[in-house]
Amino acid sequence: MDRARIWVFLRDKVGLHGLGFVLSVAIIGFAVFVLWNMLHDLKFAQVIEALRAKDPMHVFAAFLLVCCAYLTLTFYDFFALKTIGRNHVPYRVAALAGFCSYSVGHNVGFTVFTGGSVRYRIYSAWGLSAIDVAKICFVAGLTFWLGNIAVLGLGIVIHPEAATAVDQLPPVVNRLIGCAALAVLAGYIVWVSMAPRKIGRSTWFVTLPAGKLTLLQVGIGILDLSLCAAAMYMLMPANPYIDPISLSVIFVTATLLGFASHAPGGLGVFDAALLVALPQFDKEEMVGALLLFRLFYYIVPFAFALLLLGTRELSLSLKRRKDKAAPQDLPGPTPASKTAAE
Repeated sequence: MDRARIWVFLRDKVGLHGLGFVLSVAIIGFAVFVLWNMLHDLKFAQVIEALRAKDPMHVFAAFLLVCCAYLTLTFYDFFALKTIGRNHVPYRVAALAGFCSYSVGHNVGFTVFTGGSVRYRIYSAWGLSAIDVAKICFVAGLTFWLGNIAVLGLGIVIHPEAATAVDQLPPVVNRLIGCAALAVLAGYIVWVSMAPRKIGRSTWFVTLPAGKLTLLQVGIGILDLSLCAAAMYMLMPANPYIDPISLSVIFVTATLLGFASHAPGGLGVFDAALLVALPQFDKEEMVGALLLFRLFYYIVPFAFALLLLGTRELSLSLKRRKDKAAPQDLPGPTPASKTAAE
């Protein structure tokens, strides 16, 4: 009864958005506490040494994998545009919107709002409304979550102990969770394959991709997450050995925790989850790997996205000024006016 009253109070007085904010602050606060306990005696000289000891080929491979991951992100938007029937928007525009929205959203936080704003700024020039952009965000988000369910489900079933390193649940429980996740994913694919499915209301709805397109959607999500996990794997210390599947499970789980926190780039939360789940590695080497990953996945794309957006805005501004400065064509005299003048 007391719990029910507390829930009603929080729901009515604080609101669900307020509860989400409180949960985000709690996750960030706990991550900061964990990081302080683990890294308060960190030796920065050893971190620098660990960075210098990295194999340049592995570092370059990680950078290329991140580039490929961002290329995959552009297909999130292109797929979403096809899904909502906006076929007149070319891939280059979808690529610009997808890359910039995710680059900004990853770094600023609250991806739905920040990324949505960037998308609207780009797509509105092609006649798309705010509702269209909301639909694109929904379909792109669905692609992300379907990919997460597939990667985590498969990974946990194969290596449940990897999830145990993060959630502290027994491996058998995690394996059951993985099986349940895959069952839900399979059920969803069968559900959308049986008949056209719509999500939303009469004035705002999205027709979900059917069976084969859903498999393509899942494949895009899997490819994106796999490339990111592979990039992190290339930056990991050489010893002790960790298999790629286990690292993928830990990486995706840490990514989801960072996403749930709404912290810019999952800062602190993502890092704390990896450090807690991988205590067998030297912390200075792990910090070096995390710094490189953040440089490649967050800072470099963010800077490039700002450059692209700034160049685009400057180009549009110059075009508007040129259009205003161009002399207007004045209507010539009619034959009747010529006769009157004569």
